[in-house]
Amino acid sequence: MAKKYVYFFGDGKAEGSGDMKNLLGGKGAGLAEMTNLGVPVPPGFTITTEACVEYQKLGDYPGGMWEESLKALEKLEKSINKKFGGKENPLLVSVRSGARVSMPGMMDTVLNLGLNDETVEGLASVSGSRRFAYDSYRRFIQMFSDVVLGIEHNRFEEVIKKVKKSKNVEIDTQLDENDMFELVEKFKKLVSEELGRSFPQDVFEQLKLSVNAVFASWNNQRAKTYRRLNKIPDEWGTAVNVVAMVFGNMGNDSGTGVAFTRNPSTGEKEFFGEFLINAQGEDVVAGIRTPEPISQLKDEMPKVFAQLEEVYRKLETHYKDMQDIEFTVEKNQLYMLQTRNGKRTAKAAVKIAYDMYEEGLIDKKTAVMRVAPSQVDQLLHPMIDPKEKYKAVAKGLPASPGAAVGKVVFTADDAENMASKGEKVILVRNETSPEDIGGMDAAEGILTATGGMTSHAAVVARGMGKCCVAGCGALKIDEKSKKMVVDNETVGENDIITINGTTGEVILEKVKLIEPELSGEFAKILEWADEFRELGVRTNADTPKDSATARKFGAEGIGLCRTEHMFFEGNRIDAVREMILADDEEGRKKALYKIKPYQKEDFIGIFKAMEGLPVTIRLLDPPLHEFIPHTDEDMEKVAKSAGVPADKLKAKAEELKEFNPMLGHRGCRLGITYPEIYEMQVYAIIEAACEVKKEGVDVLPEIMIPLVGHSKELEILRNITEKVADEVINRYNADLKYLVGTMIELPRAALTADEIAEYADFFSFGTNDLTQTTFGLSRDDSARFLPAYIDKKIYSEDPFISIDQSGVGELVKIGVEKGRSGKKGLKTGICGEHGGDPDSIYFCQKVGLNYVSCSPFRVPVARLAAAHAVLSD
Repeated sequence: MAKKYVYFFGDGKAEGSGDMKNLLGGKGAGLAEMTNLGVPVPPGFTITTEACVEYQKLGDYPGGMWEESLKALEKLEKSINKKFGGKENPLLVSVRSGARVSMPGMMDTVLNLGLNDETVEGLASVSGSRRFAYDSYRRFIQMFSDVVLGIEHNRFEEVIKKVKKSKNVEIDTQLDENDMFELVEKFKKLVSEELGRSFPQDVFEQLKLSVNAVFASWNNQRAKTYRRLNKIPDEWGTAVNVVAMVFGNMGNDSGTGVAFTRNPSTGEKEFFGEFLINAQGEDVVAGIRTPEPISQLKDEMPKVFAQLEEVYRKLETHYKDMQDIEFTVEKNQLYMLQTRNGKRTAKAAVKIAYDMYEEGLIDKKTAVMRVAPSQVDQLLHPMIDPKEKYKAVAKGLPASPGAAVGKVVFTADDAENMASKGEKVILVRNETSPEDIGGMDAAEGILTATGGMTSHAAVVARGMGKCCVAGCGALKIDEKSKKMVVDNETVGENDIITINGTTGEVILEKVKLIEPELSGEFAKILEWADEFRELGVRTNADTPKDSATARKFGAEGIGLCRTEHMFFEGNRIDAVREMILADDEEGRKKALYKIKPYQKEDFIGIFKAMEGLPVTIRLLDPPLHEFIPHTDEDMEKVAKSAGVPADKLKAKAEELKEFNPMLGHRGCRLGITYPEIYEMQVYAIIEAACEVKKEGVDVLPEIMIPLVGHSKELEILRNITEKVADEVINRYNADLKYLVGTMIELPRAALTADEIAEYADFFSFGTNDLTQTTFGLSRDDSARFLPAYIDKKIYSEDPFISIDQSGVGELVKIGVEKGRSGKKGLKTGICGEHGGDPDSIYFCQKVGLNYVSCSPFRVPVARLAAAHAVLSD
């Protein structure tokens, strides 16, 4: 039996259903499901994602697909008694993309397809409006030329602006039928001049070219960028939906809108959206005209609004999730064009999940799964300090919450370039388009002059968790000269502004931002997540303040405390340099014991902040040359401060210089050659622990020895550690338990983990260094070429961001298995940056680690991701 590539829907029944998203795409599955539910949907058919995948491979349609499409088109003609290409009562269709998951605006759409110089007259006759017919024709030429023929949308906009200026009108709806006819003629002339051939009049050629364009748009740059940012597989492909056109631009009894069944920014249970009278859908989402709030539709079309309310409640109850819907009203008749699970901010995701659980729509597990771990960062986004006094020069729509400060840029390319250099930028545009996706991702926030709460800028920013202010009409932006005027002030590129996506305010200065706190519904969702997760979640923290922050976010201990960070504080660095410059062990010890009180003080603060929870402290890891200045000028200053000749300092710097310090004299190698360094640190740790223990603070120190590659290294350093620790505990007469373990960050350590486990109470996988040493990549230098590797799909993503499961991950798996074969029940964790990455956390769950450790602000992410790892398995 031949494969079926086309699925029809109409006349109250559909060949597909809502659970066929992988085959029909989200839009096609939604149209089929709504048809089966009895919701008013214009009839049409869906060409499957499998057809797209085959098209990409073959460069042509798979066998039988086009013939199936033509049969479905005949069925569509009979369904609504119109003829495709007919001169009297022509059938027009929309051709729209539809991936498995929502990719708003990333792929192409063609509306009003089927118009030519003959069918437009038939449409004028049957509709009774020549203006409407030619308005639809000019829209079709512009969209088809942009999407299919490659003539920029803006070329046609310039023609429209000139005609409006000559007629002295402000908006498109003020142009009459003669103006629309004139636009059609000018548009056709523009196409002929650009391409050297006439605009295609054969409607079947129009359809074929449009289907081709939608298939091809799966691989346009903006779609590829969106997929990369949202981890959507390239091999999925898009479906194509061919649907009978219904017209929102037939006059004041027609219109179009986009709405959400709950507020996508706040999660409040309110019907939220926008509409335009006498318009088509693209007018709303493209931000060309600023729409009206959906509540006003009740006054304009009360019967339609009542029907729309009934439909949206039915859809939300059916899908048990907040829906993003598109609709058109033609001559007071409502038609639904799309329903899908709506994109929402993290704040809204939490509220909707919590409320739907309370309403009995979903269970606790579903509520936890409804909040994506990748969204949680949004909840930790900065906001303007309430104590700050500032003047807002303009106010737009609060399209995506949070606040952002940055330098103004006017193009997506500039945003990407400046952000790559570490600059914080605000992308300012008249309106964003799908081509801006890279710059939107790079920016701290987005500000647009036009568009509404459902415009491209708003929807994409919410999905990214970016602060966004949209539709700020007070802005006069000149993108060519890279300037904007607002409140009689000119703002140029690189000027600093602040935007508040929670209120819509625009402020022409830097305003102080503060970090938010977890509370309310989100705290409850995290509590539920804790019920399901199996992995422990610790934090990487080096100070009492970071420790307290992490504990507030639910950290269950410290998985990595880097002691070297403490060496750089205040005048401690002088004692460190004195130790490095010392000629013998006695000199080194003398300098080290100047540092010990500071280290001890730090540990006391951390132990108190983490009372009752384990604290894993890594002994000195970096090479000594990092503590010595590099420039001659700095060396002169340091030598003078230390009271040593500058030549001696320079000679020592030269002596410590290494060709590859990451693989050099660092980590446990320092402890082997200069045991007095590690002895001092162990004294500081255990003395601090004994003192807080005497105060009644429950303390659980875990001493971690870095960069072990051979079991003998750990054996020697464990003996030194135990000797010092036991001596201190006896001296204090304290009842103190401690552990000694190691970081597994070298391939040899993972491969010989059974031998190393003999001397270890725990393993912590340092996946930053393990990634470097496995790939032979420098984390600091590889950024220059890693993007090319990802672009060429050598690596699916940056291995320093998400763990390379088949290489580095395999070493972790070996390390866990061999380690536990050497010591039954060995505790294992991960403390690299991967500890806060959701995909890496799923992997940690799979290989049976006991805990992950991440930066304080990633702790809530890890708690939720750990629950997802269990629930999605």
